[in-house]
This record gives sequence, C-alpha cells and structure tokens, in this order.
Amino acid sequence: MGRSPESQHPRKAFGWAARDSSGVLSPFNFSRRETGEKDVTFKVLYCGICHSDLHMLKNEWGNSIYPLVPGHEIAGVVTEVGSKVQKFKVGDKVGVGCMVGSCNSCQSCADDLENYCPKMILTYAAKYVDGTITYGGYSDTMVADEHFVIRIPDGMPLDAAAPLLCAGITVYSPLRYFELDKPGLHVGVVGLGGLGHMAVKFAKALGAKVTVISTSPNKQKEAIEQLGADSFVVSREQDQMQAAMGSLDGIIDTVSAVHPLFPLIGLLKNHGKLVMVGAPEKPLELPVFPLLMGRKIVGGSCIGGMKETQEMIDFAAKHNVKPEIEVIPIDYVNTAMERLLKADVKYRFVIDIGNTLKASS
Repeated sequence: MGRSPESQHPRKAFGWAARDSSGVLSPFNFSRRETGEKDVTFKVLYCGICHSDLHMLKNEWGNSIYPLVPGHEIAGVVTEVGSKVQKFKVGDKVGVGCMVGSCNSCQSCADDLENYCPKMILTYAAKYVDGTITYGGYSDTMVADEHFVIRIPDGMPLDAAAPLLCAGITVYSPLRYFELDKPGLHVGVVGLGGLGHMAVKFAKALGAKVTVISTSPNKQKEAIEQLGADSFVVSREQDQMQAAMGSLDGIIDTVSAVHPLFPLIGLLKNHGKLVMVGAPEKPLELPVFPLLMGRKIVGGSCIGGMKETQEMIDFAAKHNVKPEIEVIPIDYVNTAMERLLKADVKYRFVIDIGNTLKASS
C-alpha cells in the first residue's frame, strides 16, 4: 500500500512534553514526518514509562534536548505503510523500542547489533538522519523505518507488550549472550523493579533457578509467590549473604543507584559473571582482587538488536512472560514520575495513550 495524498506533508501529532529540566510534562503539539517509502506509521495505544525517561526529563545524563517527548516502550496498530515496506500492513500490531535508526554499514549493524552501532539513533531526544529531533511514545502517532519496528505476536496484549520493548530485551539479551539461559544454572537478580522483575520471569522461563537479591525484606513474598523466584536474599543481612556465597553462576544487576559490588562478586561461583544493566549516575567501585580469585567477570549489556528483540517478544508470547503493569491515564503521568522516583510501582507504569490522550486545539 502506498501513501495517501494527505501524507505528503508532515502530519500533525500531539503528545506530552517537558520544556526544560524541571521535567514537568504538559500537552504539546508537534509534527511527525510523512510516511516515507520504507516507513511504518502507527497509532500509539500504549507506552511504558522507563526509569531512563525520568533521567532524560531532568537531563541527568546531560544529553537531553527540549522540548522532550519521552517514551521508548511503544505499542500500537499500523495505520499506513510506505510503498517499499515488506514486513507490515495496515492493521498489524507493532511496537518500537529504544532506537529508530543506525548506520546500516558498520560491523555491529552487519551482526544484527544495531544497539551497539556508534551512530544508533535513540527513539527520542536525538537527531534523526533528516536533521529533525526524535520524539517518543507519549504521543498519539509514531513513524519509524520498518527495520526498527517489532511485530507484536497475537497472544500478547498491547499494554503488556510495551515494557518488553525496553525492560524485557534489556534483561533477555544478557541472559542469552552470557549463556545464563540454560536449565540447571543458578542466576541471581539484583533489584526487583521494572527490569528486575522481568529478569526473574525470563530466567525462570529459560529454565534457570533464580535468587532475588534485594535491600527490601518486604519484597520476599511477592518475589517468590508472584514472580516465581526460588529464593530471596536480603543484601543487608550478613548471615544471608554469607550463606549464599559462591552459589550463583551469574547475576543480572538491575540497580541504577550507586551500590557496592564487592558483596555481589562474593556470591558468584568460580568463572561467574556479574552483568550490569542498570545505569548509576556515578562510577561504582570495582574491587579487582575478588575477580582474580575465581576468574570472575564483570560485564555490561544494553538492550538488544532488532533481530533479538523480535526473538525476545516471540519467546515471551510463547512462554506467557508478561510484565506486571499499572495502567494509567496520560494526565497522571507527572504523579507517576514522582512515584517512580520512590520506586512506588509494581512494576511498570504503562500509559493508556489510545483512550486518554486527547489532542488540544
């Protein structure tokens, strides 16, 4: 299907944006580009709120561009496709995650690792190839190159699919790459927020035994009874940490605040891997001696490429892996940000864009 005549001009779009680093969001009219020959345009129905949205709103990483429309866990239904689009048609359920472009010519792109392309273009607050600034999913419509669009499987509700496009792939990718995806392995998950609860669910679905490591004893019941973890260790309790020493094949560390790594390295078996997926604002201290004594690794991982993201969401649909979500209207978004700052959400806010975002005149 080609473009309809009205799409020859930039289309009107509406969303919520922050105008400065106070981070307060309010209604915002802007334009999306016309549907190019390889573009997919879709009506946004749901958008997850990621912790990085909070960092970006307040320019805590120093790279924000205002006005800033956040959101990179975007799910909706295709309304138009460009003349050369092959993978999607009008009516398909689709999503866009953290990126909308890459160079297509480097080794990372050739290896289906667009997420590590030096010219990777973020879904919002970045410069697109045409020189415009990208705007995210706290908006009514989205236009993206088909290569960066994910097909959402039939069995996966759109509100649950949204957080998988960032939180889901962020933990699935390191489980696969660092080979913590085999039955019989024992995986630790540090932190039980948006990323952590997904790490528990994916590790269990991949066949691993899972121990949650948290500073909050009150999360034990839900970790085991609701999320399916096998055991729970309170990281502030010396005796519990001592009892778990040398028991884990790998750890997915989802904490985005400054925290000590030394106790976590002690939980690893020889050749164990501590993989960081949270992004603390300040550098962490890394004691080297415990790494030497057991040939242990500290690594990092950032989202996943497009091929792996599709694999992840297909796996999630097949194994019924869904995030725990709290669906909110758009006008609750500033309150949601305040609650997110206090970790007062189980475990991911998802904005009901389709039913609650109304364009202002």
